[in-house]
Amino acid sequence: MTTTAAPHVSPGRVLARTCAAEWTRLRTVRATWWFAAAAAVVMVGIGTVAGLDAGPSPADSDPAWTASTVTAVPAQFALLALALTAVTSDYATGGIVPTLQWTPRRSVLALARTLVAVVSATALGVLLALASALAAYAGGRPALHLPLAEGLDALGPVALVVACGTTLAVGLGLLLRNTAGALIAAFLLMLVLPFVLPVFGYAWMSAIAEALPGSGAIFLLIGEVPGMTTASSVTTLLAWAGGALLLGWLRFVRDDANR
Repeated sequence: MTTTAAPHVSPGRVLARTCAAEWTRLRTVRATWWFAAAAAVVMVGIGTVAGLDAGPSPADSDPAWTASTVTAVPAQFALLALALTAVTSDYATGGIVPTLQWTPRRSVLALARTLVAVVSATALGVLLALASALAAYAGGRPALHLPLAEGLDALGPVALVVACGTTLAVGLGLLLRNTAGALIAAFLLMLVLPFVLPVFGYAWMSAIAEALPGSGAIFLLIGEVPGMTTASSVTTLLAWAGGALLLGWLRFVRDDANR
């Protein structure tokens, strides 16, 4: 009796196939489009309102790119939820078991799931930031202008904040394996605690707030966080995103899928 060995498939090819499967799963889930629609309504809607409310005089014309960064602050949470549910939905439905049977290389699956969720949410965030600036410009001429040279200065921070925020959300999803718990943790770290802790007036609470990823995001988008710099903001975001993803990956590759 002769046996034929299964052909070896390279990790790169497995990763490509898994990314294609993850992208198909992401775009065919209804929740993805709801979160995308929510982010679009917030960013384009606020950008349009900001343009219509701009002063009529062109003498003190402001760049419409400001709408891109300002609207990204509230809209990022819809993008975080989009990326997070792409990870945790399998645990809620039990689909993680057949998913791992299809792709037993857990590190490959974790990498593919992270890449698809983060790249998709970041690309969507940048496109909506551009649409927000265009909507503000269309509604606010001649009080608003749209210099192309300042476009990267506005869209770059949006891309970085969304990429780091969604990576953090994916890491929390892999770590906690629960949609509600991961969403609460992400909202606390990105929105609630950075705003609430400094209100109490204690120096140590303000120091904790500055160390949270939400403070770095707020500084890069609107620049209103005392004591922070661009370097410290970027470092904080990258550290939190990388740390959460590392912890999530460690649990994903070591623990049973149904635990």
